[in-house]
Amino acid sequence: MVNRRLRLSGDTAIGLLFVGMLSLGVLITSRSLSLVGDLEEILFGDLANVEWSTISIQFVALIGVVSVFTICRRPFLLLSVDEGLVNTSGFSAKLFHNVMMAMVATTIIVSFTTVGTLLVMGMLIAPAATGALFARRVSSMIMIAALSGSTSVYIGLLASYHYDLAAGASIVLTAVILFALSAIFTEARKSISHRHDGDHEPEHPHAHGHVHI
Repeated sequence: MVNRRLRLSGDTAIGLLFVGMLSLGVLITSRSLSLVGDLEEILFGDLANVEWSTISIQFVALIGVVSVFTICRRPFLLLSVDEGLVNTSGFSAKLFHNVMMAMVATTIIVSFTTVGTLLVMGMLIAPAATGALFARRVSSMIMIAALSGSTSVYIGLLASYHYDLAAGASIVLTAVILFALSAIFTEARKSISHRHDGDHEPEHPHAHGHVHI
């Protein structure tokens, strides 16, 4: 509703909501003497001591989010391109926008206990950004993002175990490093490609490239 009424981007609206609710939660927690000792766990998570009940909840949330995305895949894809396409295709842009925001909120909430409130946004953004660097199709982007996230978890847990580091922070930092390396690689590849194309005279000087959808 914030980005619709005030014409802010979805990322800005989510960021403002996240920071505001986080600040409110920290204030409430700091006023409760029984929860002061758990403040660090709330902020940074406690991946090493996650209970099976928490894992079960996260698994159910995963199934739910994947199921909703599978059912609503077409309107979601149209919404990611242009909101007007959703309405012209016979779907309600407002409805599916709210459904998508609910999925994002669910993902954030169920991730609090593992990586903490301060780091959950990193795992939400970094793998997706890595996928966007390599893929043009949404399906490929999702697969690359999932692979990047899984790799970050594996490497982060190994680093946490061998060097006695915070597990959640290690995972998120690994995801950010993977994104940085991917960005460097893609930029280097573009530079080499442009340099290679500049060495050859084009056969059809008036031809234009096409983007495959």
